Order: sequence, then C-alpha cells, then structure tokens
Amino acid sequence: MPEITWEEPFCAEGNNCFRLGTDPHGNAYIAIAGREHEPLTDTREALATLIRDIKAGKADHLL
Repeated sequence: MPEITWEEPFCAEGNNCFRLGTDPHGNAYIAIAGREHEPLTDTREALATLIRDIKAGKADHLL
C-alpha cells in the first residue's frame, strides 16, 4: 500500500464519514473513515466530482 496522506474526515449528518487522500505520485484515494486500508482509487478529478456531488446532496446514498 502506498504512503497516503489523508485529509480530515467529512461527515454528513446521519451518514458515514469519508476521507480523501493523496500519495506522493498525485494519485487520489477515498475511503470510509476507519477503513483507510481499503480505499477506492481514481483520478483526482473524478473523485473531486464525486465529493462535490455528495456534498451537494446528490449522491449521499452511495456512502
């Protein structure tokens, strides 16, 4: 597993908390807080779009 620098958890009301992270190569990761050992990976742009949609209430059912 690469060295991942995790941001503070984002916790929506009544939902799971998730975290974003990056590795030294600029790859982006997302994981449910507490399960950082099982992150999903994608491009930073794709994950940023997902996070913006979640924060806007469009996709909170995914978590």
